[in-house]
Amino acid sequence: MKNYETVFILNPVLSDDQMKDTVEKFVKVLKKGKADVINVEQWGLRKMAYPVQHKSTGFYNLIEFSASPELVNTLETEYRRDESVMRFLTTVLDKHAVVYNERRRKGEFNKGKADANRKRKTEEEPA
Repeated sequence: MKNYETVFILNPVLSDDQMKDTVEKFVKVLKKGKADVINVEQWGLRKMAYPVQHKSTGFYNLIEFSASPELVNTLETEYRRDESVMRFLTTVLDKHAVVYNERRRKGEFNKGKADANRKRKTEEEPA
């Protein structure tokens, strides 16, 4: 079994409930195929670099999982069948990407930003 990461963009016309149901549908496809779902992230409504299907925004989602290569084909077929999916990309993760994703999930890369924000807030409070 290999580690994969898939990012897909959903139509911005969907409600939050419809978007979450669609993401859950794809997670169920993976679990039905005996994949180990490691992480599911919903990045929310984001502006795209260029219009896709006459839309300039979309709901971005990321799923990390371990599965057999045959299951990736099944998942991508489901993406193509679902009209709410505007774009998708599935990549195989090498050992360095797996370590990076584990560190990112733990929040190691946002500590500098969090410390800077905390420092700025403490400077503003005494005033």
